[in-house]
Amino acid sequence: MTSSPQTIGRYQLLEFLGGGMSHVYRAKDTTIGRTVALKILTPEGCADQETRERFLQEARMAGNVTHENIIHIYDYGEADGRPFLVMEFLQGEDLRSVIQARQTGDSGQKLRIALQIARAIEYVHTQKIVHRDIKPDNIRILPGGSVKLMDFGIAKLEGLSRTQAGYVLGTPYYMAPEQVRGGEVTPLVDVYAFGILLFELFAGVKPVRAEEIAQVFHFILNEPVDITPLRQSGTPEQVVTLIQRLTAKAPAERPQGFAGIVREIEVMLRSRDETMVVPQPPSENKSRFEAVAPAPPANRRKWIIAAASVLAVCLIALAVFWGTRPGPVQHPPNPPSVTVPAGMILIPAGDFLAGPNKEGQSLPAFLIDRREVSVQEYLDFAKATGRTVPDSLKNADPFGPARDVTFDDAAAYAQWAGKRLPSSLEWERAARGTDGRKYPWGNQDDPSKARINVPQEGPWPATYDSDKSPDGAINMGGNVSEWVNEAQSPSPEALKRFDGLEPPASSEERWFLMRGGSYMLPLEAAETWVYQSLPARLHSPALGFRCARNAP
Repeated sequence: MTSSPQTIGRYQLLEFLGGGMSHVYRAKDTTIGRTVALKILTPEGCADQETRERFLQEARMAGNVTHENIIHIYDYGEADGRPFLVMEFLQGEDLRSVIQARQTGDSGQKLRIALQIARAIEYVHTQKIVHRDIKPDNIRILPGGSVKLMDFGIAKLEGLSRTQAGYVLGTPYYMAPEQVRGGEVTPLVDVYAFGILLFELFAGVKPVRAEEIAQVFHFILNEPVDITPLRQSGTPEQVVTLIQRLTAKAPAERPQGFAGIVREIEVMLRSRDETMVVPQPPSENKSRFEAVAPAPPANRRKWIIAAASVLAVCLIALAVFWGTRPGPVQHPPNPPSVTVPAGMILIPAGDFLAGPNKEGQSLPAFLIDRREVSVQEYLDFAKATGRTVPDSLKNADPFGPARDVTFDDAAAYAQWAGKRLPSSLEWERAARGTDGRKYPWGNQDDPSKARINVPQEGPWPATYDSDKSPDGAINMGGNVSEWVNEAQSPSPEALKRFDGLEPPASSEERWFLMRGGSYMLPLEAAETWVYQSLPARLHSPALGFRCARNAP
């Protein structure tokens, strides 16, 4: 330690949180004022060369991993010859405590927890890392329901390198048979451990109750997992079957990677969500706004006038029949119930404030993707259709937003997915809610709420939900800007802005609108009414999209 026993470098130690061969403290970064978790190797750990090397290896591995479901590593250093690691300080509880308190929720919530863990492990494996210590103690459940995978190996080394009775209890339960035999450690040991964790998540108990290490190892090597506790807890049959496959004794009989596991869980969640009927609130009978909406484009004006004439005749007929005067025009009502597909949100029919002047607008109910289309989803589309993949996406984070795509690329994906691109007004309604707010998160000029104006850092994963709209859509203020299906002729300024394209931009080609800020744009771009006209052939690393669909 440096200046005092309470300080390590620029980190002030505030509270001892626990540990074995390494101690973990809640600390404060005195330079920027951020609360962090600081993990420092004990003198005993430093004296053990293998333990020290594993600590350094953990720092190198975890420091190069960036994923929304994995703890972030901020810094690494040494104090008086003792290496330390500075990590994200996580609120909430570990999954072990949540399971013991029986607070894991229904099967849907359990699947959502499992999905986030599986996505984290899938990403770790893409980085050529085997975690080797997947267990509830190394999973943190944050207050909002997000999940974080922690600890990249030192705890397991401590347990296996010591022989005191009971020291390793808690880890051997999740060891694969090949680990027990001392065989080759491959990513399939994480598959097995995830299966045991999934068993405990759904059943509330471990699949083996033995307390002696020899008994635990005998079970792992020789006994199939007893699914009785799963049946007793009402675990869905698909989950039971998956657990049996994950915990197969022979590595070759398990799922051979987490990409397939993630998709299985996604299908289970989608199937579950699609069977749930979401009740909708009754629509209001009259507009809350008196402001006159802007004039519609010329190609829609004739249709609207004709429709208005028919509507007027109908209202007059009703008035004569009932002996009353016609009342105000009603909005299209929400259907009595709507099935919301997984990954989408329902935007109810009704009025809202739009544009910089907060003018009254109205839309029928529609569905929109909760998040941007991801890299992996776009790659699946390209593989299925033979469409060319942008070079920038070939080795990109599969959970990041699909970007560097043209308007036609985005529209083709939407059609393949059975959806469409949202209109400009739909996009604004989903981002803004009904109250005319300045940004999706409210009216505060706070760039920390979104991934914005950080051109050197790039976008965060499409599922990161710091930037959330009133209806629950995420990343509409920043991350990447998004194509919308709204054609608009370019202004002279727009033509000048894109005169460097090859060939140069022309008013004769197709132009469509882009909505939302991005990691490359200033805060002003996140204002919910801002848009920009772009050539349809343009592609940019800061330009992506999400899809929409008509409400049933």
